[in-house]
Amino acid sequence: MGVLAAVAVVEAVLRPDLPWRIPTLLLTVGLIALLPLRRTRPLAVVTVTFGLSGLATAVLGGQDTVLYTTACFLLLPYALFRWGSGREIAAGSAVMLAGAVAPVLFGAPADTLGGAAVLSSAAALGAALRYRAGAREREFERARLLERERIARDLHDTVAHHVSAMAIRAQAGLAVARTRPGAAVDALEVIEAEAARALTEMRALVRVLRRDDTDPAARVPQPRVGDLRALAGGSGPAVEVEVDDGLDDLPPEVAAAVHRLAREAVTNARRHARNATRVHVRVTADDTSVHLRVSDDGDPVTRRSTGYGLIGMAERADLLGGTCRAAPEAGRGWTVTADLPRSGAAA
Repeated sequence: MGVLAAVAVVEAVLRPDLPWRIPTLLLTVGLIALLPLRRTRPLAVVTVTFGLSGLATAVLGGQDTVLYTTACFLLLPYALFRWGSGREIAAGSAVMLAGAVAPVLFGAPADTLGGAAVLSSAAALGAALRYRAGAREREFERARLLERERIARDLHDTVAHHVSAMAIRAQAGLAVARTRPGAAVDALEVIEAEAARALTEMRALVRVLRRDDTDPAARVPQPRVGDLRALAGGSGPAVEVEVDDGLDDLPPEVAAAVHRLAREAVTNARRHARNATRVHVRVTADDTSVHLRVSDDGDPVTRRSTGYGLIGMAERADLLGGTCRAAPEAGRGWTVTADLPRSGAAA
């Protein structure tokens, strides 16, 4: 805004053919001061800018009092169509149309056609970028929902195992306890009924969350941290896996998250790391956290696009109360790091 105001002052001083020099300069600088509000108040800024410009044209009888610096106001139709609501776009379009038609009243139809074409181009650019941003956000949300479905499947597989064991133990207890009637029988019957009801409700809930309940992946055993050693096979760069001892007692949801994060990171490295010869997977843990690090030795990169796989990884880590980050190394390659709470409880 400061640069544009300075340019307007220089132009007003150097243009000898500019009538109404001081009022024109003051009006232009005042409207430039509204530009920072174009995203949060697009309709108000468009209305004030085009309204005062049209009023000035009418008061001055159609004289050309426009500074070339006002080309910056092309940001306004772009901002209106990029960030404005539907009603704001409709109202702002009417205001801009009225401002574009004003020169016709003073015998300058060529200016009207040219101005309308330029304004329409800026508005079309804003609408196109708005649609693209919306489509990308919908894809991001779809990736997050898919990851939540996978987490729901993992939760079901874990809880269903324990609840099924509860029901089996209750049935076995009933077989013995019936020979000695008493309070134990009633307690075991309650345990069996509650376990069966919980299992039914859990299955019904997860069936709603899953898009395809017949997916064979739903019947795959729960992955463990030790299963990461299987990543060493396959084509592409060699994969080295290091897993600390003592990680077999991790909660199933944490083990599944580490396994899926590592697999996704290795898959991304094999697909996108240029000239990579090695991918290193390292899993360590302390008393409170589990740490995952996946790095490759590919060509140096400044950044990679935020793909949907990375969004799903961050979503899974966040739901467990952890973090997942992806960034280039200082020298070569790309590194994915994740820190998850060892207890599995969300922070």
